[in-house]
Order: sequence, then structure tokens, then C-alpha cells
Amino acid sequence: MSDFALSLCETWESHAPAAAAPPPIDLVRLARQSLGDQDLERELLAMFERQAARIVGQLAAAPSDDLKIRADLAHMLKGSALAVGADRVAEAAARLEAVCAEPAGQATLAAALAGLAGAVSEAREAIAKLLA
Repeated sequence: MSDFALSLCETWESHAPAAAAPPPIDLVRLARQSLGDQDLERELLAMFERQAARIVGQLAAAPSDDLKIRADLAHMLKGSALAVGADRVAEAAARLEAVCAEPAGQATLAAALAGLAGAVSEAREAIAKLLA
């Protein structure tokens, strides 16, 4: 490749838009799950918001050495998140579930918990705006 072509490629890559992060809630998936029933969508979102908050609290309160409880809670949250299109929550819950399945240090576990709490917080904020 010529120096000019290489320079153009580097310039394009440095100005190319970064891949957009998925929205906190995939409204298309939610609509599919609820068969387009907007009242059901609102009910599902409200239930998920309450459940996610409760599970994050349970995860924080769980004994640090009880990885089975944490893995089970993360698994439950992952399934609920996928049902409403909260992909970032589902991904963070899957990470926590994987960390709990492997012997990991407390720092790794704490990072996975913090990542999940952040994703849940973001999803809850988005739900609050949608339900307002």
C-alpha cells in the first residue's frame, strides 16, 4: 500500500465514528416480547426495574464467600434482562455469573458486581424516563 493510501486509511480510522453502545433498553425486542401491547411493555419494565433493584441489593448483602447465591441471582437477573431487552444488564450479569463459577480474587468479584450495579442503574434511569 502506498504511503498516501496508508495515510488516508489512518485518517479515516481516526475520524470514523466509534461503534455506538446499545441503548439501555432494546425497545424493539420489548415490543416483540409484549406483542406490541404498550400496557404490557410498561408493566414488564416496571417489574424488571423493581426486580433488578432488589437483586442488586441481595447481591450486595450476600456473604462474600457464597458464590452460589451470587451466581444464582446473576443468572435470574440475566434472564429477566434479556426478556425486556436490557442487554447491558444481561451482559454484566453473565460476567458476574462467570466470575462466580471460577475461583477469582475479591477484586475481580468486586469489579463484576460494580459493573452489574452500574448497568442496572443505567437501565433503571432509562426505564424511569420511559415510564414518566
